[in-house]
Amino acid sequence: TTAAVGRSTIPSAGALKPWGASERDEWRTSRKVVRSYREEVLTKLEPLAERWEVEKYGALSQDPERFPLYSVRSRRWEASRPSVLITGGVHGYETSGVQGALLFLQSAAAAYSESFNLLVVPCVSPWGYETIQRWNAQAVDPNRSFNPRGEVVAGRSFNPEAATEESAALLSHLEALGGRDGRFLCHIDLHETTDTDESEFRPAKAARDGVAFEPGTIPDGFYLVADVTNPRLEWHAAIIDAVRRRTHARAEVQQRLVTPRAVNR
Repeated sequence: TTAAVGRSTIPSAGALKPWGASERDEWRTSRKVVRSYREEVLTKLEPLAERWEVEKYGALSQDPERFPLYSVRSRRWEASRPSVLITGGVHGYETSGVQGALLFLQSAAAAYSESFNLLVVPCVSPWGYETIQRWNAQAVDPNRSFNPRGEVVAGRSFNPEAATEESAALLSHLEALGGRDGRFLCHIDLHETTDTDESEFRPAKAARDGVAFEPGTIPDGFYLVADVTNPRLEWHAAIIDAVRRRTHARAEVQQRLVTPRAVNR
């Protein structure tokens, strides 16, 4: 059976049976291209090459010409300086992370590059960006797939999914730059919680996993998720205080949604 939810259709919704290959194919072929990765992302990278190292680090096999993967890094990369990684579009439907990373490169990044080695990956999941989907084309969450060896990390509230092309390509790129295993002082991963989480993604995830859908809530405002194995609560609080000058946070909603280690003020 196929159910219509929001603006999408979901295979086997309510069947309480995990998807097989046919359901994943049905889901993928029912996705529609809504916007252009080339026009909204790649064309914005071209002018940056005058000041930054713009590097192609891979491509999605489903269409390598359409979905090349790019990073932008400091031209003056020095081992003596701290390195910072910024990623956007790990979930392709989260527009603000992709465009925020690009805007940072176009505006404020140059000033920070005087003190830090910067590596920015504006759009980790370009197929998801074009189709406005959280998952990649294989119905796998790239943000749950950064585990090429299948390890389970203590403290996580979920079991990692299988490695994806998106995650494997980025991990290989970081290894080539010597930046895995803690060599980055800071990793800023840009996300947003969209209204369609509740109307489309969560019902689709329940159908894919063969479980009943349980309605939840969407936070209205800015929030951060702390690392329970390495909490930096004062630092997070300072970020939230700075962001509050431009937007708001709904702490009572966030506290229910994210880990108890989340900072909400």
